[in-house]
Amino acid sequence: MNHDAKIYVAGHRGLVGSAIVRCLHKEGYSNLLTATSNELDLREQAEVRGFFSGEKPDYVFLAAARVGGILANSGYPADFIYQNLMIEVNVIESARQAGVEKLVFLGSSCIYPRLAPQPLKEEYLLTGSLEPSNEWYAVAKIAGIKLCQAYQRQYGCQFISVMPTNLYGPQDNFDSERSHVIPAMIRKFHQAKVDGEPEVIIWGTGTPRREFLHVDDCAEACVFLMNGYSGKEIVNIGVGKDISIAELADRVRRIVGYEGKLVFDTGKPDGTPRKLLDTSRLNTLGWQAKITLEDGVRATYDWYLEHVSGAAG
Repeated sequence: MNHDAKIYVAGHRGLVGSAIVRCLHKEGYSNLLTATSNELDLREQAEVRGFFSGEKPDYVFLAAARVGGILANSGYPADFIYQNLMIEVNVIESARQAGVEKLVFLGSSCIYPRLAPQPLKEEYLLTGSLEPSNEWYAVAKIAGIKLCQAYQRQYGCQFISVMPTNLYGPQDNFDSERSHVIPAMIRKFHQAKVDGEPEVIIWGTGTPRREFLHVDDCAEACVFLMNGYSGKEIVNIGVGKDISIAELADRVRRIVGYEGKLVFDTGKPDGTPRKLLDTSRLNTLGWQAKITLEDGVRATYDWYLEHVSGAAG
């Protein structure tokens, strides 16, 4: 990308989109195009087509999505599949019509089969059944991947797809119903510390293993791939190491400074037993994650204290 190119970041106020904006500014890109959901509803085809035909961006990062954890996926399945499908279809087709030079579509590691071999290689896509607790989101993301591949094949569009592992960091969602595991733990432990609660309940058995990538590392990888990869195959973005939920809970508890007891509610769903990405394709291209889990969680807690209303109490 030339540094004066017009770059549209869809979802610029979300976890990933805001990190991509920070990364682009850091690397000297200043001609950035953004729009809030009130200014542009990506679910509405006419609005999106009008935006692209008027603005004509050169590059697009498609980071906008309806996202959430197990509870949100289970409670709002129609919203998750419909809204994500509409966002993807509208942005990708409008990008083609407007002659966008290159587009990066952000998927999710939940696209892989629930019981696929570990670590998860890109070629495992569509080789087995999905995890039921987030299949609605996963199906929508798989559709986005296939859209990009189809547009490459039929139209020659340089539309690529990247699959980040579990992300966390500044601008994360700390809502009790819609948050992912790390922000949910930060909120729970902090509130328990403030209220003097003797114990905190963690969903599931604590045995599932997950990989966590700081969102600033993810953003750097996305910009790296925008500049250096044009293949049809998807590319995993991760750190190549995982940790059990029980170990993670203990680490977050320690960083927050909560000294109470951890209680695992085994009646709640665990989700996929293990989810670790094989990042050899990305590593071979020349990129590796830099931020450790310890440093990343500590920085995220600091951000939570500073920016989330009432957190410092």
